[in-house]
Order: sequence, then C-alpha cells, then structure tokens
Amino acid sequence: MTKELQAIIFDLDGVITDTAEYHYLAWKQLGEDVGVPFTREFNEELKGVSRMDSLEKILALGNKHNDFTADEKMSLAEKKNEHYVSLIQNISPTDILPKIEELIADIKKMGLKLGLASVSKNALAVMSSLGLKEQFDVIVDAATIKKGKPDPEIFLRAAELLNVDPKACIGIEDAAAGVDSIKGAGMFAVGVGSEQSLSKADIVYASTSELSLEKIIEVYNKIK
Repeated sequence: MTKELQAIIFDLDGVITDTAEYHYLAWKQLGEDVGVPFTREFNEELKGVSRMDSLEKILALGNKHNDFTADEKMSLAEKKNEHYVSLIQNISPTDILPKIEELIADIKKMGLKLGLASVSKNALAVMSSLGLKEQFDVIVDAATIKKGKPDPEIFLRAAELLNVDPKACIGIEDAAAGVDSIKGAGMFAVGVGSEQSLSKADIVYASTSELSLEKIIEVYNKIK
C-alpha cells in the first residue's frame, strides 16, 4: 500500500540531463587503454551501474577481470572518471532535459520534498553546472552509499535524509537497475525510456518531454 505522497526522488543521468554519451566516451577511451573495445549496445548494460561494477563488466567482456589487482582497478576507475570530468566541463542549464524544469516547479508548488539519487560521484558538480543544486532538498551520490543500484540503499538513504516514508515516495529512473532499486525500496517507480526494458516500473514515459506530474500522481493514487 502506498501512502500520501511526500517526496519525489530523481535519478540524474538520463532523467535530469543526458550525460550518458559522456560516460560512453569515457568508458570507450578506458576500454581502448586496456585493450577491450566495446559497442554502444554493450554500453547499455552499464546504465545505472556503479563505476566499479561497470569496470568489472568491461574487464569481464575482454576476459581480463583477473589481470588487475584491486588497487590497479581503482586506478583504472579513477582514470575513467578523469576522462569523464574533462568531457563534462561545458555542461550548462541548456543541457537540462525537456520538461524537467517544469516538473520540478510543479513539485515545488505542491509542497513535496525533492531528492536526487545518483550513483555518479560527480552528481554535485553536474547539478551545480545545471543550476539545479539548490532546488533539491537532498542529493545522495555514490560517495554516501556502500551498495550501488540495483540495491535499494541509495533510494532508502534519500528517503531517510528527507525524513519521509519510502512508501510515500516516487522515484524516477531511466535504467532497469534504477527501477529495481526504486521498487526494492518500496517506492512507486516512474520509468523514462523503453517499456520493454523498464517493465517493472509502475508507469513508463518514452521521454522526459512526456512527463506529467498530474498523470503520475493519478496513477500513484490508484494503487494506494
């Protein structure tokens, strides 16, 4: 059973802004560095997955998962982040995805709390560049959790910091791992993307431009 809605918690990449291309290019560069080329199709498997888990997937793809020590893997992950940080230097408010600013304004008007749950360690920097950091009551990133998505920890942590019941929260995600995280936390899940890959979500929109707070809350209330 859901409860009276208290908060909405957003993912960052692919929901508020699309940094997926930057992540792809950064991982592609690292893959080339270690001799593991991969495709955009394989890159889809990295969406919503933590940096270290993504690295393990890439190394496993090239059958190189036993070729590096734990310290070397940490260095590789940091190298990927350096590639990524250099690529996102020019992010600005113009990179906010369609309808997101309107959705945030509507959420604020309703007096709902607003949270961010992103496995990106650069979430604070990206949100600042987008000019949205001050709009959010809570920002939870990879630095503040032990387990990445699909584990529910990040969404549960956001609800805890917002001081709300997880069952009174809506989570918005564009990745299957993220939807699993939301549902694992006992929250109502909004998916942005393919209905097939986000089938576990309670409602799915093809893109952010179709998001409607009124419709989302209508469906949320139906399952109360």
